[in-house]
Amino acid sequence: MGSKTEKEKPLEKSTAKELREIALKLQEISGVHGMNKVELISAIKKSRGIEDNFDKKNDNTVRKTKKKIKELKLKHKSAVETDNTKMSTIYKKRILRLKKKTRRAA
Repeated sequence: MGSKTEKEKPLEKSTAKELREIALKLQEISGVHGMNKVELISAIKKSRGIEDNFDKKNDNTVRKTKKKIKELKLKHKSAVETDNTKMSTIYKKRILRLKKKTRRAA
């Protein structure tokens, strides 16, 4: 069977490794190995001329949220070191709330 008769699975369901293999075959895309899955999907769709209905705002908010989690983890660690249990628990709850938010967004 040739590759033309085989159906390619949807890009969203492909792994990042599979997407990199597809992108390497396309000459318009450069920097394939530095891209994450979302970037690979949008680059492949763009080179194939497919409309990309992906909400980039969502990916951006996830990254911002994870950055906020890292900041809160540092604050939590310093609160634990200074034996400030009240602030320690507050930071921990904020971290857990933000983690739930990232899971829902993904």
